[in-house]
Amino acid sequence: MKGKQKSARDMILSLGVIVLAAGVIWMFIPHDDGEPDVKRVDYRVELLTAQRAASYPVAAPEGLSEDWKPTSVRFRGDDSDAWHLGFRAPDGEYVTVEQSTKKASTFIHDASQGAEATERTEEIGGRTWTRYTGGRYDALVLPGTGDMKGATTVVAGTGSFEQLGKMAAALKLA
Repeated sequence: MKGKQKSARDMILSLGVIVLAAGVIWMFIPHDDGEPDVKRVDYRVELLTAQRAASYPVAAPEGLSEDWKPTSVRFRGDDSDAWHLGFRAPDGEYVTVEQSTKKASTFIHDASQGAEATERTEEIGGRTWTRYTGGRYDALVLPGTGDMKGATTVVAGTGSFEQLGKMAAALKLA
């Protein structure tokens, strides 16, 4: 019986040493509980490329505060002249500008990640945008008419409609 008590005591002591060692190691590992720093991208070169190559006037925001951080950009001429520009809004939400000559219903579904059209429209910057909700993103959609002729424009993201509206209002054409 003495041997069993001794081995149980040794196991408990070993477990204590392991927990203590793990605690010491954990204390020396840096912990950053804040939001990760999102890298700002410079989209000027891609914008110039898209403006030259696209079959429609490419839209990009002008006049947004520095708090709006561009995080992603791409132009795919071989994929229906698809233009994408993603931003991290001042409150950390995501807002994207998408344009394409792809069939509107397919493009809107993809760009808004499944949002559906509502009856509500908004007049922003002299253009009539339709609200879409229900997908992963909410969206403002502008059909390829008027000064945006030739491509469907979608401003979508996890941000509020107020943020989406700010982005839509800031869009200028090349």
